[in-house]
Amino acid sequence: MTKTMSDARNGSSTMTVRLTAEAFGSSALVLAIVGAAMFSARFGAGTDTSDQGIGFVGIALAAGFALTAVFYAFGPISGGHFNPAVTVGVAAAGRMPWREVPAYIIAQCIGGLIASTLVFLIGLFGPDGWLEAQRVEGFASNGFAAASPAGFGLGAAIIVEALFAAVLVLVILGVTHPVRGTAFGGVVAGLTLAAIHLVILPVDYASVNPARSIATAVYGNTESLTQLWVFLVFPVVGALLAGFAYRGLFDLPDRSSESAAKSDS
Repeated sequence: MTKTMSDARNGSSTMTVRLTAEAFGSSALVLAIVGAAMFSARFGAGTDTSDQGIGFVGIALAAGFALTAVFYAFGPISGGHFNPAVTVGVAAAGRMPWREVPAYIIAQCIGGLIASTLVFLIGLFGPDGWLEAQRVEGFASNGFAAASPAGFGLGAAIIVEALFAAVLVLVILGVTHPVRGTAFGGVVAGLTLAAIHLVILPVDYASVNPARSIATAVYGNTESLTQLWVFLVFPVVGALLAGFAYRGLFDLPDRSSESAAKSDS
């Protein structure tokens, strides 16, 4: 898996196939996260102090497992982004041409919308009032202030989205490096996404992925849509900074090798 992104960039798959892989992978990722959040997170009667659902830990694990699965299933075809922020970060790092970024982002958003639509369709056949209650609560959308699970404000959402999107991009760029990458890149990327969710789910329901945020906001309430801009802008800002930083810090020419080459000549 060390050549995942470089192979895709070098044209081992046609653009249509790559975009289809991104759509499938994004759909599976969003389906796992949103499905876990809506169907399983609070399942069971519970009590005033606990419930029988999988909770935040279960959602985080679902995100991590899903990313690992789609990374290995579709990564060799498309590069394994499944997230507009990752695509922007990869382009900023010089791993793919900027002209391909819009098509990747569109495919990822379509995949995410297919996933949330499937969840919506399943909900139509749920218990009486279940779907409407989920929509009133936001349909697992990201949010801050009153829409934050723990009441965190706008500033907190901005910081965590930019910061942890940057962390995710840095890790993915590292494990998929054409020279220094690892065959366990999908596992590392999945563990990273799970850890990110464990940290920031209480803050804003953990996005770091604009496609995931769009997918749920369109089925959520008015507040979900009015707050959506935060989860579109700041993961991309963090990803851009991470991509440029990785390129500047870790992809510079090896000066010692250059010096040795000059002395030999």
